[in-house]
Amino acid sequence: MMIRIDDITRELEKLAPPAWQESYDNAGLITGEGSWRVKGVLLCLDATEAVVEEAIRRECNLVVAHHPIIFKGLRKINSSAYAGRAVVRAIKNDVAIYAAHTNLDHVKGGVNFHIADRLGLQHVRILAPKKQLLQKLTSFVPAENTAAVLDALYGAGAGQIGKYTNCSFRTAGTGTFKPGPSANPHIGEANRQEEVSEDRIEVIFPAYLSGRIMAALRNAHPYEEVAYYLSDLQNEYQDVGAGAARGRVAGANGGI
Repeated sequence: MMIRIDDITRELEKLAPPAWQESYDNAGLITGEGSWRVKGVLLCLDATEAVVEEAIRRECNLVVAHHPIIFKGLRKINSSAYAGRAVVRAIKNDVAIYAAHTNLDHVKGGVNFHIADRLGLQHVRILAPKKQLLQKLTSFVPAENTAAVLDALYGAGAGQIGKYTNCSFRTAGTGTFKPGPSANPHIGEANRQEEVSEDRIEVIFPAYLSGRIMAALRNAHPYEEVAYYLSDLQNEYQDVGAGAARGRVAGANGGI
């Protein structure tokens, strides 16, 4: 089976989505093409000239680095600085450079958690969880379709809160609508007022998944026109943030 660079970076981004990097960072594919077939992978802290040369020598056409070799736009790509020299060598030799930096630092189970493990810390938690990374979807579904719609949303990544999955809230109610003359309603007839038993459903999810979540909603929802609200949340995202610290043990006495 042929493995492409996209196949590898896609798996890395499941662990550490680029959306979780700091604004100054430059995580992601820096040189190369995702469609290239992978010949070999070299892991490093910094994609220096020596690392690129080693990749060429070992016939590795993908370098996965922690620190991006380019943080800001290079004004000159020449031999006057190591970054320019390394980038030129990588491009000339079809070596892709991929970086997972602060996004890998911030994720639960990432760099900071591994450092905490080396220090012997137990029950590790995110030290400073980030805000403004979550959204809430509210939609209205015929009661008989609620389970199928929620399953589709869970499958797209919605409804996870800490160690719990398939989290949602629903309220039963009555939806009203009147299809227009050119409508093709799932329930009812054109130009006739309708009342339907519906569930108001609510789920939260990481904001970077909004496109996938909305596609799942539209694909699973039976209505021609889907009513929904998307809300940005101020909640702390317990699985993403800066630093790592020893957490409390459930039911234990004493402080952190």
